[in-house]
Amino acid sequence: MEQNLNLFLGLSFLTVIIAFAFALYLYLWVKKAKVRNKRIEEISKLIKEGADTFMAREYRILAIFALVVAVVVFVVLPQPIWRGEILENFSMALAYLAGTVLSAIAGKIGILVATLSNARTAESAEEGIRPAFLTGFRGGAVMGLLVVGCSLFGVAATLMLTSDPTILLGFSFGASSLALFAKAGGGIFTKTADVAADLTGKVELGIPEDDPRNPAVIADNVGDNVGDVAGMGADLFDSNVAAAASALVIASSLTGSGLNTISMVFCYSFLGLLASVIGIATARVGKNGNPTRALNSSTYVTTAVFLVFTAIATAVCPGFSWRIWGASSVGLLVGVIIGITTDYFTDDTKPIVKKVAHASASGPAFTILSGVSYGFISALPAMIGIAVSALVAYTLCDPLGDGFAVFGIAMAAVGMLSIVGMIISNDAYGPIVDNARGLAEMGGLGEETIRTADELDSAGNTVKAVTKGFSIGAAGLTVISLLGAFMSEVNTALAEAGRELITGFDIMEPTVFFGVLIGAAVPAVFSAMLILGVDRNAERMVAEIHRQFREIKGLKEGTASPDYGKCIDIATAGALRELVPAGLMAILMTLAVGFIGGPESIGGFLLGNIVSGLLLALFMSNSGGLWDNSKKYVEAGAEGGKGSEAHKAAVIGDTVGDPFKDTAGPSINTQITVVSLVSSLAAAIFVSFSIF
Repeated sequence: MEQNLNLFLGLSFLTVIIAFAFALYLYLWVKKAKVRNKRIEEISKLIKEGADTFMAREYRILAIFALVVAVVVFVVLPQPIWRGEILENFSMALAYLAGTVLSAIAGKIGILVATLSNARTAESAEEGIRPAFLTGFRGGAVMGLLVVGCSLFGVAATLMLTSDPTILLGFSFGASSLALFAKAGGGIFTKTADVAADLTGKVELGIPEDDPRNPAVIADNVGDNVGDVAGMGADLFDSNVAAAASALVIASSLTGSGLNTISMVFCYSFLGLLASVIGIATARVGKNGNPTRALNSSTYVTTAVFLVFTAIATAVCPGFSWRIWGASSVGLLVGVIIGITTDYFTDDTKPIVKKVAHASASGPAFTILSGVSYGFISALPAMIGIAVSALVAYTLCDPLGDGFAVFGIAMAAVGMLSIVGMIISNDAYGPIVDNARGLAEMGGLGEETIRTADELDSAGNTVKAVTKGFSIGAAGLTVISLLGAFMSEVNTALAEAGRELITGFDIMEPTVFFGVLIGAAVPAVFSAMLILGVDRNAERMVAEIHRQFREIKGLKEGTASPDYGKCIDIATAGALRELVPAGLMAILMTLAVGFIGGPESIGGFLLGNIVSGLLLALFMSNSGGLWDNSKKYVEAGAEGGKGSEAHKAAVIGDTVGDPFKDTAGPSINTQITVVSLVSSLAAAIFVSFSIF
């Protein structure tokens, strides 16, 4: 191991403690605010109970899945135990379980903080936009700091205990596999309720979004937490771990170069967390300020602080390279650019959203056509950004020696995710203020308070879209570096078998092209399975809402209460039924391609999966955010406002976009990470056993 690595591991643990202490301060600050409105307190309690119930049932299923996979890992990874590597296999299985547990904790932390903050944000909105913004953002920041702190702690502890970076692939696989199923399950739950509530409430009955007469309204608010908070928390935990794991695996093969590559990974990671602490502490909005501008400004502060801190570290630490710093900085700056372009296509103050809202006045067909078109266009800048950052990082680091070019790409991913503490804070802010807006309406806090909450919610929708674009971009760089880690694992196995090493994957080779075609199809099938899950579940919930309005006398008039619990049960049961098949399909397809075509086919499979997955993920996330904010723009009074034909068309666009942006789109980046990790872990097996 490298000289002075223990120093950087120690500084990593110290930074984690600082982040946890600051998170505790923010948690106590939010908790100190009292909930005075009894109706809001009661509804907030229902949301918390629904979220806790779903998470408990989901985690029970995933615990069984994780234990089964841990046994499989112990038996066959990284080598079958009958070859005598029992201790290494045991360490890998233990690391896998540790990854799942910490990922689950990340999701649970998010639920705890979000359900604590939503009611307090709603009541703060009565006092104005400034206190409401601070309450919502600081609630989200607790999750951001704890998730990133947990990921850095897990990676550092795993390396310190095992001294084997390859074991980190098991830890990352645990985090990724749980994130995949948690994001899919939470996404199906939240969009089941959202689609059903919008179609029956706004389109059929003409009642407001969060009208308490709608039986699906509480399930919709529960869904914001289990999908956008718990699911996205686990997702970004996984992305952060995967980026660090791939960088460390590649760095471990660069020993003897004279550079402290492993130390650089940890140094940049803990400085990113420290920069996020500073960025979160500076977040403010003026009395009549713009919440979106405040969130973006905090992101820019965090970015600048990270660049300065890492430049200083590179200048003073022996064995650090300015070329690697350049690769990391390019990754971060491209991440910011991806966020800016995503903001342009999804912010309701920008022209694209207004164009789609105007198209809605001509009917829902034009809403869909324009949204799909702009969604595809929006993918281009991000794809170019990912390609440019990979190319620049590769070119910068290639002169350092063999293997450094791919390490440069891995460090670009680490750089892009260095400010993930701030990114998660922004992301968690979104569902908190979304819930707060619903609570303000159901609690009868008045039109002025609802308008304030709407402004916060609109900013939340925009930053959620930016966050998804950022995380998809980071996943793109991460899986490119994981492709390098896969090649490294394959060559290790080939060397042990006395066979010729591979230097790349030639797509003109039939086995490679075979993998490319199948890998490109998997994200589309994966997305279809998740969206069909939402479709089936939403149909059941719509039928239940119709039944309640038909059978509960006085419900439509507001003199009787709906059965909220029944809709929560439908969303829960349906999501749990649908969450496993799509993820399992992706994993089994990877193994099938590997056993048929060997490591060359897997190289092609990963290439096709990455390109197709990134395109679909960006398209669906951006088009969904675009439709959502077009609807909100119409509801604010444009194109005839609420109840107009444009409004009904915009709502239909939003219901199409809901599973795009919150179920399938953000789950794809986890899917491509999972199949990349499965490929690296099973590389030695594919070398030994394949048909062709």
